[in-house]
Amino acid sequence: MTRATAQALALALSFLLPCLSLTAAAQEPLRIEITEGVIEPLPFAVPRFIAQNPRAAELAEQISDVIAADLANTGLFRHIPAEAHISTVTSFDSPVQYSDWKAINAQALITGSVGFAGSGQVTVMFRVFDVFAERPLGHGLRLSASRSSWRRLAHKVADEVYSRITGEGGYFDSRVAFISESGPKNARRKRVAVMDYDGASVRFLTDDSTIVLAPRFSPQGDRVLYTSYETGRPEIFVIGETGRRKSALGRMSGTMTFAPRFSPDGSMVVFSLSQGGNTDIFSMSMTTGQATQLTSNPAIETAPSYSPDGKRIVFESDRSGTQQLYIMSSNGGEATRISYGPGRYGTPVWSPRGDLIAFTKQRRGRFHIGVMRTDGSEERLLTASFLDEGPTWSPNGRVIMFTRESQGATGAPALYSVDISGRNLRRVPVSGAASDPSWSPLRR
Repeated sequence: MTRATAQALALALSFLLPCLSLTAAAQEPLRIEITEGVIEPLPFAVPRFIAQNPRAAELAEQISDVIAADLANTGLFRHIPAEAHISTVTSFDSPVQYSDWKAINAQALITGSVGFAGSGQVTVMFRVFDVFAERPLGHGLRLSASRSSWRRLAHKVADEVYSRITGEGGYFDSRVAFISESGPKNARRKRVAVMDYDGASVRFLTDDSTIVLAPRFSPQGDRVLYTSYETGRPEIFVIGETGRRKSALGRMSGTMTFAPRFSPDGSMVVFSLSQGGNTDIFSMSMTTGQATQLTSNPAIETAPSYSPDGKRIVFESDRSGTQQLYIMSSNGGEATRISYGPGRYGTPVWSPRGDLIAFTKQRRGRFHIGVMRTDGSEERLLTASFLDEGPTWSPNGRVIMFTRESQGATGAPALYSVDISGRNLRRVPVSGAASDPSWSPLRR
């Protein structure tokens, strides 16, 4: 078996023992199978995209840089910088000098061009090549968008490249809702904000006149749920992704509502309601506003999250005496405990793939982000720190983003991400303090 065999890559994840093995046979594509703990990133090159006219030169460089950063940030790819390139690309249609790219060990090559169409539209054309097989991976594509959306074009290119090389869906053309924080630790001012997955293009949906918590994207990516104290007690609000529409969700006299999440089809919201010293889980129709009580227990029941098919809900409860995770039908009824390890469990979130549940775990003074199967088996802790909490899944179920806060009076929360193998822990570059992320679906 040699590296010169065909390479149209497919990624298969084994949750229990995440490593990299390369297998190939004659006339068959190279397969990347993650089966243990160490992954050797795939080397790739992105020569600066060709500018179709002088006005597009700066934009071509920016788009090339974003594509390279998207792929490198996954930890599955290693970017070969321009200074190491032997060959140059001077035309989008020029034949590829495969020997020059092999010499620097590039296994994938991404070339492209950037220009302007009518009405200020930016057009990107790109191709992906398997260097050692000396052939393209799929057909070239052409994408267009307004100039203000050039970063989306770059993310879309990176998603397509990622999918061709791994066999998985991408996650770069997505957004994250979060709480942007400012001010001293004992008097934080908070706003609901939205950004690109990589921390760019931050926009604020609310002002900092009141405490806001727990923003959650709708499955369509057009609305955000959040908890606000603007009436003096926690209540759930829904706001348009543009920030222009806001309304209270099912106000109920004498109650406090919090910890909301949409159902997978966006027709329902599940949340916690506290009344008379007791906290239970309710669901509400977004169409009729009718609320249904799903749990009835003297314990504190909160942080509900739907399964991808909408048939089940995972939540946290202290009904056993300690904070643990339970699963029940989305219509309520008997709940089954799934967490039995030492420590306390909270903030469970179902993976979009449906096979895993991410959670926060507290044990021996440390906080962890972990994952387990939906029956509670095969628990693995991915992180450990003074305070890690509030996981959210990338659209393809490959990456988890969460809040990490450092110890001390000056410690401020920040957003981090980690691969579900426990590798590639990274801080998300957001200006200022940030907490409580919620990943959107891929943009349409």
